[in-house]
Amino acid sequence: MPHTDLFGPSVSYLVKALRCLPGVGPKSAQRMAFHLLESDREGGIQLANALLESLDKVTQCQSCRILNESLLCSLCASTDRNHSQLCVVEMPSDVQAIEQTTAYQGLYFVLMGHLSPLDGIDPEALGMDLLIQRLEAKKINEIILATNLTVEGEATAYYINKLAKKYNIATTRIAHGVPIGGELEFVDVNTLSYAFKGRKHL
Repeated sequence: MPHTDLFGPSVSYLVKALRCLPGVGPKSAQRMAFHLLESDREGGIQLANALLESLDKVTQCQSCRILNESLLCSLCASTDRNHSQLCVVEMPSDVQAIEQTTAYQGLYFVLMGHLSPLDGIDPEALGMDLLIQRLEAKKINEIILATNLTVEGEATAYYINKLAKKYNIATTRIAHGVPIGGELEFVDVNTLSYAFKGRKHL
């Protein structure tokens, strides 16, 4: 850890706070803190205000769990979407990646992660109780499993597939074009579009 105590407790506190961001280590956090304090205080104020406003206003859609400022997001509230199809993804960024293909017109369910018993992430932490409620409503004819093609993503897809079978709901899995070990937000638009067209039944 850089010796930020040399510059006072406020700098030390800022550096520690910045480390909550993914991929930001001690040195990166120190560089960010120094940049804001030395070169861009106005940007720092905008960042602080945007962060406070977002934390105050942004919550999860009550239906799909995507980040949103209303009880229902625009996708779940839309009458133009196919409400009998439900695409299950790991993160909100995955929804954005899929929407950019313009190929899928159903609804979503965002897990906010994947099953990982070693990390203490169980089905309850992924909102499976809410997913079950949607399955029990008997309005869904197909679940499209678009979890990442990682070991954890595959395990999560397997779990949801078993869950869907209890309710006699058809389950498909995106397959072609998405590389093993790849994450959806980094897959190009054409590849992801082809993956959806080539999904298969499990």
